Amino acid sequence: MSTLTSLQGAAERDVKGADSEPAGGQAGGEEGVRDAIGDRLKQVRKRAADAQVIVVEKGKKTARVANEYVHDRPWTSAATALGVGVLIGLLIGRR
Repeated sequence: MSTLTSLQGAAERDVKGADSEPAGGQAGGEEGVRDAIGDRLKQVRKRAADAQVIVVEKGKKTARVANEYVHDRPWTSAATALGVGVLIGLLIGRR
């Protein structure tokens, strides 16, 4: 996801840079580059949105499964949480 965000930021900087550069004899070529960068930016935004939807769906599914597990096995879950808490407490206490 961070790769898509960095690509989006780079494309936006390129578009802004292309807008601020003076038109020097290559107006047609410059416009083509600007259009290509704009198209690429649209692709990156779409891929980022698609990735976000997938991550949110997987997160909700994982939360649902965890919730069912905890409701089916409350004592096991409580003992596991206690054990993890004690382990973290011991590790922090060593510092």
